[in-house]
Amino acid sequence: MNETEQDQSAADSATASPADGDSAPALAPVAAQTPDEAKSGPPAALPAKPPAATERLPLLPLRSDVVFPDTVIPLVVGRERGIRLVDDVMDSDSKRVALVTQRSGEIEEPKQADLHPALCVAQILKMLKFPDGTTRIVVHGETRARLTEVVEAEPYLVGLVTPFDDAVQSGVETDALAHNLVSLFNQVVEYSQVPEELQVAVMNTREPGRLADLFASGLPFTVDEKQELLAEQIVRERLQKLTVFLKRQLEVLELSSKIHTRVGSAINKMQREHFLREQLKAIRQELGEVGEGGEEIDELRKRVARAKLPKDANEQAKRELDRLAQMHPSSAEYSVIRTYLDWLIELPWHKSSKDRLDIKQADKVLDEDHYGLEKIKERILEYLAVRKLKKDMKGPILCFVGPPGTGKTSLGQSIARALGRQFYRMSLGGIRDEAEIRGHRRTYVAALPGRIIQGIHKAKTNNPVFMLDEVDKVGADFRGDPTSALLEVLDPEQNFSFRDHYLDVDFDLSKAMFIATANTLATIPSPLLDRMEVLELSGYSEEEKIAIAYRHLIPKQLDEHGLSAKSVVFSDEVLREIIGKYTREAGLRNLERSIASLCRKVARAHAEGKTKSVTIAVSDIAEMLGPPKHFPELTDRTGVPGVATGLAWTPTGGDILFIESTAMAGKKGLTLTGSLGDVMKESAQAALSYIRSHAKQLEVSPSFFDKHDLHIHVPSGAIAKDGPSAGVALIASLVSLLRHQPLPPEIAMTGEITLTGRILPVGGIREKLLAARRAGIRVVLLPAQNANDTIELPKEVLEDLTLQFVESIDEVMDRLLSVESVVTASPGVSPRDGLRSRAAERRAAVS
Repeated sequence: MNETEQDQSAADSATASPADGDSAPALAPVAAQTPDEAKSGPPAALPAKPPAATERLPLLPLRSDVVFPDTVIPLVVGRERGIRLVDDVMDSDSKRVALVTQRSGEIEEPKQADLHPALCVAQILKMLKFPDGTTRIVVHGETRARLTEVVEAEPYLVGLVTPFDDAVQSGVETDALAHNLVSLFNQVVEYSQVPEELQVAVMNTREPGRLADLFASGLPFTVDEKQELLAEQIVRERLQKLTVFLKRQLEVLELSSKIHTRVGSAINKMQREHFLREQLKAIRQELGEVGEGGEEIDELRKRVARAKLPKDANEQAKRELDRLAQMHPSSAEYSVIRTYLDWLIELPWHKSSKDRLDIKQADKVLDEDHYGLEKIKERILEYLAVRKLKKDMKGPILCFVGPPGTGKTSLGQSIARALGRQFYRMSLGGIRDEAEIRGHRRTYVAALPGRIIQGIHKAKTNNPVFMLDEVDKVGADFRGDPTSALLEVLDPEQNFSFRDHYLDVDFDLSKAMFIATANTLATIPSPLLDRMEVLELSGYSEEEKIAIAYRHLIPKQLDEHGLSAKSVVFSDEVLREIIGKYTREAGLRNLERSIASLCRKVARAHAEGKTKSVTIAVSDIAEMLGPPKHFPELTDRTGVPGVATGLAWTPTGGDILFIESTAMAGKKGLTLTGSLGDVMKESAQAALSYIRSHAKQLEVSPSFFDKHDLHIHVPSGAIAKDGPSAGVALIASLVSLLRHQPLPPEIAMTGEITLTGRILPVGGIREKLLAARRAGIRVVLLPAQNANDTIELPKEVLEDLTLQFVESIDEVMDRLLSVESVVTASPGVSPRDGLRSRAAERRAAVS
């Protein structure tokens, strides 16, 4: 290959290399020599200008490379100043340039202080322009030089350069150093991939100085190390430094190879150990022997022994320990078994908290935490009494049912405090997966015990007060029915051997006291309801709410808002105003929110320094809480024929219900509106059938139905209503309409009717009577069979209401229509005007 072909090859290599600043050599530099020189002996340098005195040359800064004499190397020039320099040099005759390395590659416009003083004077052999704006050149290093001074900075650097030749000290030591370098190089070739052309060049180079430059340029030394070799004029010293650098690089390569070999052998060793372990396992199974584990296995065996597990659990733990002892810690199943053993060991199999069986103290605790609820407190004290006499008594399964805000959840906490037990609350609302109760089997990824076992584990005793909150809101879908899983949990005759899918051993739940809460019993499956003792928490009366506000709600909100008892004063009138016009509810949550709102207003006034003590008056309520949210609408709705007042039970307490009826021209049609359910629609049909069959007795014209349609509406129309208890109110509304006789506004009624005129009992009597009292009702008609439901009513409710018990519709009509008030249309007055005037007279008479 002649000189022209060699330059062309280097140029092609430069074209293939990526542009990276001003210096990005793509291949290891090759000594400039011909094939004839490679065969005949030491290579001769390319024709170069002999060293001379200081001369003026353009300076091409290199970011991260060092060029050595007698090497051909491609470079990429990307900076604008460098491209202009190359253009000017290519137009000159000598095409010589000084290649100087920057001290830092991040400097865009270096000055003399930013350049290494040692450089290489080179000749540009080839230049190629590329579309990306860069210029690729191929240079041939000629001689070493030192930068004396930078004399020009624009349009590119120009400096005074003093070339110097190698100081060769021939002798045995120099030859030995060169020979040692070649030996080290051959060892490097064994550990790393070295370009083949560099290996050929080393084999055919004999002159020590050129050999040193070839190593320095071709091997991956640092820029500082290369710069140190370039600046060294004495060849022997250069060879010594190169030996140190190459020796260190060889040590790094050897260490890297050892690490790689060690990692590979470790993997092979693990595979071998696994194979031998499987063989050992098979041998032990044949011999009937069980292998011992390591220190971790021994510690687990000690923990299992200290836990004193039941027989089945202990055998299961030993089986899992034997499996664990034969597994490698890196096995995926190892951590699964280890987690399982931790759960098995840490469960409180025999740890129970000691019950506080002081009945008087328990009664005191219950009274401190809750006002009223005498029936529930009595049941808890009975449990303590029996527990005191019979130590092995199984825990009862209680179910507190009542509207929101009546204290069901907090009552469970009070029971735990009275008993001296741990308390754990588990919310069941929205749960649809059976595994939430029974746990997942260990075959699933990230399997865990069910929430029952998790609660026992967290309580750290096997007899906590375990509250199953919102049991009426459990759902069922394709993942199973959680309520069915609760059947075993809530059965004292079965839960002594509750089996969680994750543990797969029996756990005794009979010592725990389970308490469930619900807003309604309608959505609880009957088999589950049959396992629980239902205790109803009805809504609170006005007097009970005031007492609870003074004892619990007001002190709590004063404390939470940083106020003292003297900061704000509440009166009975203020609390009655809030209860009656702002918080129409069975519970206490909205009342507590209203009290909190008043406390915030007072706290702000205190913070602004406006007042020290506030006595809230009734006249201040509207300003502090806004306009009233509930209004007494009894006198506005009643007093008109066709309107009757009924009573309804809702999940949030009781409420009054207005039944409105009207007639229009038509033929025996009946329209029912107001979001009525099927049962309520059937009650309306039964009421109409009874009236038509007893028209003469009720003083209703039988021909009326042949010429009129009837329409029954129950406000509020957007709220769904259902149930049979509005039957009495429906028949009263129709009779009032047909006889044009308004009903007394102070009377409300409830009860289911039959076609024979009987009145059947209904539920929710307490809630309905409390709602009637709130609405200003004075007389309530109740089914005779509901008389026993009024025995436990608060004293103040019985004093304010007159309860009249009826067995048939005839009795209802006698009580409602005992006063003749038939409206007749007078000349010049429409029937509707007559109704209005009669209603006004009735209201005036009542007032």
